[in-house]
Amino acid sequence: MKEMETKQENVIPTDYAEVMQKSYIDYAMSVIISRALPDVRDGLKPVQRRTLYDMYELGIRYDRPYRKCARIVGDTMGKYHPHGDSSIYEALVVMAQDFKKGRTLVDGHGNFGSIEGDGAAAMRYTEARLEKLTQDVFLEDLDKNVVDFMPNFDETEKEPVVLPVRIPNLLVNGADGIAVGMATSIPPHNLGEVVDAVKAYMKNNDISVKGLMRYLKGPDFPTGGLVVNKDDLLRIYETGTGKLRVRGKVETVKLKGGRQQLVITEIPYTMIGANIGKFLNDIASLVENKKTTDIVDISNQASKEGIRIVLDLKRDADVENLTNMLYKKTKLEDTFGVNMLAVADGRPETLSLKQVIEHHVDFVFDITTRKYTTLLNKEQEKKEIQEGLIKACDVIDLIIEILRGSKSREQVKKCLVDGATEGIRFKSKSSEKAAQKLRFSEKQAAAILDMRLYKLIGLEIEALQADYAETMKNIARYEDILNNYDSMAEVIMKDLDQIKKEYGTRRRTVIENAEEVVYEEKKMEEMEVIFLMDRFGYMRIIDKSAYERNKEAANAENKYVFNCMNTDKICIFTDNGKMHSIKVADIPLVRFRDKGTPADNLSNYDSARERMLYVAPLAAVKESTLLFVTASSMCKLVAGEEFDVAKRTIASTKLTEGDELIFVGASDEMEQIVLQSEGGYFLRFQKQDVSTVKKTSIGVRGMKLAEGDRLAHAYLLESRQEYTITHHDRPYTLNKIKLAKRDSKGTKPRI
Repeated sequence: MKEMETKQENVIPTDYAEVMQKSYIDYAMSVIISRALPDVRDGLKPVQRRTLYDMYELGIRYDRPYRKCARIVGDTMGKYHPHGDSSIYEALVVMAQDFKKGRTLVDGHGNFGSIEGDGAAAMRYTEARLEKLTQDVFLEDLDKNVVDFMPNFDETEKEPVVLPVRIPNLLVNGADGIAVGMATSIPPHNLGEVVDAVKAYMKNNDISVKGLMRYLKGPDFPTGGLVVNKDDLLRIYETGTGKLRVRGKVETVKLKGGRQQLVITEIPYTMIGANIGKFLNDIASLVENKKTTDIVDISNQASKEGIRIVLDLKRDADVENLTNMLYKKTKLEDTFGVNMLAVADGRPETLSLKQVIEHHVDFVFDITTRKYTTLLNKEQEKKEIQEGLIKACDVIDLIIEILRGSKSREQVKKCLVDGATEGIRFKSKSSEKAAQKLRFSEKQAAAILDMRLYKLIGLEIEALQADYAETMKNIARYEDILNNYDSMAEVIMKDLDQIKKEYGTRRRTVIENAEEVVYEEKKMEEMEVIFLMDRFGYMRIIDKSAYERNKEAANAENKYVFNCMNTDKICIFTDNGKMHSIKVADIPLVRFRDKGTPADNLSNYDSARERMLYVAPLAAVKESTLLFVTASSMCKLVAGEEFDVAKRTIASTKLTEGDELIFVGASDEMEQIVLQSEGGYFLRFQKQDVSTVKKTSIGVRGMKLAEGDRLAHAYLLESRQEYTITHHDRPYTLNKIKLAKRDSKGTKPRI
């Protein structure tokens, strides 16, 4: 009992909602800061930063042999990123893909995937090393205490909090990532233009975004293409959010014989990957659905040299209208959503172009200050030792005397530092007096004791003095850089110029204003055609003249034969209460003896699960009133106009559970309804007993059915015409059935 009480005391009562809230916020912040969003300073996510740092640590430089990616991934995971190998390898692959990044950071060797969406080979097959840019601009100076280091996940290693990147990588390479409740999407930019914008900001901190855009024109995608909403760019860069309209580049090639080709040589950045295949399928669909008849052939001639999609055209093709159609109907024109979200000062923030550059410049000034402070300290240490050695060379005879007269190293050191001569044998008193006046520092004394005899050669002493002069020059330079803003700015700008000269490339993406594309769909020439469908559900369209020539065969071989316009739709009513519609234009127009296409392939109709009850053109359906009869004897009339809808499949009626339609038909010319049950009962009543209702209603009861009985058939009659059916293998005239009231039992015929 006592134990139970103690346990109870240790339980802290907490509100479940509070715990959940705190846990979720902690998780969300972890995803935002430590996984999904890049840091504004180096433009890298943690996984990218850790991978690059690991490669630096392993010494996989740009001028050294490639190393297996499996080794890089394993090392990164074991030391810095304990989140699974796939995320590390994916990050490594993306950093090596020149079609995704403005500048690749990793030099990949082997199959690193393709622009068409092929994945990279497994990491055991591929190799990688750092790019020269990464080595020189991202990782240089890590040994000069330019950034802070933090313990890794298990505190066995140290990793940099941020890499000392000297260009705004967030702009150069862009970024994309989905966090919790927020996402980032930053397009890549041209390195040379970004450098020019940074320099412009450094020269004038008050420069506007508009001023910066004189240097940085807009995004520069590795896939090229066109950005066609130039006027929106200012607002996008001021707010950090907005939409870019991107297009592929289309060229017209004239061939012999007046034929033409449309050649797509550049694609929108959003199309890379599986969307290229989708784009080709979309064009094929436009041809199949007769949206265009100008395209004769499509071929994808893309290679390592770049994208090349060729469309062969008809002689008289309207090239401009076709190009506009491709922009309108396919992903050849797309939108790129910009959301310049990054981690700044430890929290996620949507940044303008100027803010990104501000953060970067502050960071570069910080790392440059730390770099030159480290270099200055090293030079000052050097200076101290050099001064000691120069001074020692002047009194070298005395030092040798001290060395020869001493019993231990410590005794010599004490004498050199403090002038303590106790216990040291000197040749003369004057030597001892001179020794007492020596005042070397600890470091100088250590350097003198470590000095080799050859350093006393005249030339070596001269070299030492030259080194000392160089050190003094460096100290003066470093102090000037550290104490003078303009001097530091000059150093940074010089460095930026060097980076631009070595790594700058020409712009690939064209920035312009373009009108919204206007595509005029060619009107189909309206004509009357004949619809044929056999009992297997194969449908086709033939022209009127072909039907006239083969009238008898057409009527004998097909279940449904009727006239319709090629601009109309075909309505298919099925037993599960659905109506499927098919555009007549989508049904193949063929020769009479050609085989048709199954209804399953042209619509949502599924022959395995449903049965056709009534097929008619929409024009006829609209003008008629349809009778619906279900197996449980529910009847209703519905105005055909209700079925004039845009959707390909709708519910044509409302069915109760376990019920199904047994009859759908046009009732306009008819006056009476006959219902036949599976039990052999017949009921004949006036059509006017059934009211016209909406398609969503259940209707009214037609025949009172005995328990377990269901309706098998329904018939529509004209009072003046005889209708005979076969019942129990004998003819039975439906007109002879006694006319009764709706909702009565019906009669069994004596046959």
